[in-house]
Amino acid sequence: MANEKIYIDIFAGCGGLSTGLLNAGWTGLFAIEKNADAFATLKHNLIDNKEHFQWPKWLPVKECDINVLLKDHADDLMALRGKITLVAGGPPCQGFSMAGKRDKNDQRNKLVKSYIKFIKLVLPQVIIFENVHGFTVNFKGKKGTKQYSSYVERALRRLGYKTMHQIVDMSEYGVPQNRKRFILVAMRDYFPKDVFETLARNKEAFCLSKGISCTTSIKDAIGDLEQANGSMPSPDTKGFMAGIYGPEQSGYQHLMRSGIKTTGSIADSHRFVNHRKNTIKLHKELLEKAPVGKRITPSDNIVENLNRRGVTVLDANAQAPTITSIPDELVHYKEPRILTVREHARIQGFPDWFEFKGQYTSGGKQRKQEVPRYTQVGNAVPPLFAEQVGLAILEVLSHEQPK
Repeated sequence: MANEKIYIDIFAGCGGLSTGLLNAGWTGLFAIEKNADAFATLKHNLIDNKEHFQWPKWLPVKECDINVLLKDHADDLMALRGKITLVAGGPPCQGFSMAGKRDKNDQRNKLVKSYIKFIKLVLPQVIIFENVHGFTVNFKGKKGTKQYSSYVERALRRLGYKTMHQIVDMSEYGVPQNRKRFILVAMRDYFPKDVFETLARNKEAFCLSKGISCTTSIKDAIGDLEQANGSMPSPDTKGFMAGIYGPEQSGYQHLMRSGIKTTGSIADSHRFVNHRKNTIKLHKELLEKAPVGKRITPSDNIVENLNRRGVTVLDANAQAPTITSIPDELVHYKEPRILTVREHARIQGFPDWFEFKGQYTSGGKQRKQEVPRYTQVGNAVPPLFAEQVGLAILEVLSHEQPK
């Protein structure tokens, strides 16, 4: 580990943050993810195929609850002090999200304390913490207000870290969606503001080096994945059709398709939904009547029988709204259907070599327990943005340590 920059990814999900750090030149030690399906995706891509992690012998290569890790391996974690450059990740965001039903009692919110316990044991040189914009918004209750972002920063400062956070719009960093996220950087020996300044200063050069625009449109992101290109039986789900790659139309598509065979091939997880006739009719009406790029609700009375909280018909020439775990919130800009998992992944900046595992969807109460493919994508940190953060941290660490 002597000359390598080693990181640990906690609350890793399917591996979006780790994929970005891999591309930035970091070396992973291990990743912690509780859900079996999300970990299966991470393992398939970053352990089995890329051999990206130097997994320690004391930790099984499988899904793991952070509280179990803290209980069973506290001494092993403490032994890592002085060896870990970066701890990356943030607790699940659903209880804080402004896109869903914010719930101060969501059990997942308590994982913030587990996160701090982990940091206290390992004491990495740098911390990158990502969460939804709502992480900065107060919860109101009987005992006053609680702001989790302030709690985290105070706890990290007590451990000797300098901290700084910003709300970053990832649409300015080549990610083709309006995705505002709380980003916290904490450093023991350097100044976090240098990371944010480096990140902002380098974004245009980074996008230029990748052959993409810093403000990528939906059509540039997924225009080669239209159903009109043709389809074949889905290789992983009987009774469904999956889309065939069309010709490349943009630098973004070229970047996403890099390193894999695409001619006449099916894109991974590009399985089309078997919409009912009345749903196809609804989508056609939305394409005809709804203003593009604007979320509409049943109360807008633009179309009849809209039984969703809200829906947006994508604007081909603009960026998407925030990708979430609910696929029926977005309608394709041209075709009367919702997007596929692969199209969601493209909008999140996942390269096409990254393959997803597990079931495609779940519903009802199971959404809090299960992490199907759409949810894996929606919960992830966009790899394109994570790569830029990883590069910015490396650049700051390459400078002489401030006195």
